[in-house]
Amino acid sequence: MATYANNTNKLSLAMPTTYQHWCEDIQTDILVQVGQSKFPLHKIMLVAKSNYIKRLILESEEHDFGMLDLSNVPGGADIFDKLARFCYGVKVDITVNNVAALHCAAKYLEMTEECCEHNLVSHTHGFLTQVALTSLTGAITVLNSCEGLLPVAQQVNIVNQCVEAVSVKACEEADSPSLSPPNWWAEELTNLNITFFQKIITSMKPHNPNPLTIASAIQIYAKRSLPDIKSLISNNSLTSKHKQKEILNSIVALLPAETQIQQASFPINFLCSLLRLANFLQNNYDCKKKLEKLISPCLEHVTVDDLLILCDVESVRRMVIRFMEREKNKLVMVRVAKTVDAYLHEISKDAGLSILQFNGIASLVPKNVREVDDDLYGAIDIYLQSLQRINMGSAHQ
Repeated sequence: MATYANNTNKLSLAMPTTYQHWCEDIQTDILVQVGQSKFPLHKIMLVAKSNYIKRLILESEEHDFGMLDLSNVPGGADIFDKLARFCYGVKVDITVNNVAALHCAAKYLEMTEECCEHNLVSHTHGFLTQVALTSLTGAITVLNSCEGLLPVAQQVNIVNQCVEAVSVKACEEADSPSLSPPNWWAEELTNLNITFFQKIITSMKPHNPNPLTIASAIQIYAKRSLPDIKSLISNNSLTSKHKQKEILNSIVALLPAETQIQQASFPINFLCSLLRLANFLQNNYDCKKKLEKLISPCLEHVTVDDLLILCDVESVRRMVIRFMEREKNKLVMVRVAKTVDAYLHEISKDAGLSILQFNGIASLVPKNVREVDDDLYGAIDIYLQSLQRINMGSAHQ
């Protein structure tokens, strides 16, 4: 019978007393190998619960089928040990941490109702639907445990069940938080890998959450999963950088289209920090292009510091060109022009800035938009002095 313990998220399976021990007085007749582990067991106990094992034995051409390799069973030796105990009627605890592995393994071994009543699949399925997936934290824990069970966990539909449960619960918590702080649900999502996080955000959208809900989840996940530039410089591992590039690409793919960005209310400094990281990691062009498109319409809210942290003159040039081509409000254009001139003033101090790059930024602002040329002339003067110092230094060498 199954006894639920909701307060501990555990289901204890206790079978009839006839099967309460491992038939120690009867000699074993089959050796099951799972990886490096070997289990001396009894065929009669296994075939009573597993149609898969029963079929292997019946279809075997060996007269004395005494060895069975189940190294491919999901969850490995630890999970098979629990399945074997279940076959012998020994108590097995189903928890949020092991239910996915138990369910996958039970499905793999065909421990279904077709084999016998109250078989393991019915218990794991019941625990999933009645206990584990009824809470956000439980569903996230189960989903996390599926990472090492792919693709089986996907094939038996546990991943989809978890994703749907998490997305529904997250939307409910965003509308009416049951705990504090109110965004605790978004913090919980940071425990997931980027692939599962993507699935959940995508699954949340059909439930029509407030755009701020999605934006909040993405920002919190990005801040937890993406390092700052200093950390990346200190950790010069190519593997680490490749992983961060993949995470960043996935996060940017979740961002709304250019026409929806203001409704979603992503802070401009957040978008600029993503673009800076994309430039540093040398992400693909599509990733950087999307971020530039999202930032460009919001340039009136960008500060000089936001532009400077990008460390990429070409990115700034492309965004300003796009903005000037589309913006019709002259007052807004004037504000952006002042920011561009202030940016030019700062980068003119960079000895590594080429004349082509300097001219590329200086010529971005249309003449009818720049009210005064003082800032432009000041930047030109600083840049010429920088060039002069470089030339003098070269002459002394």
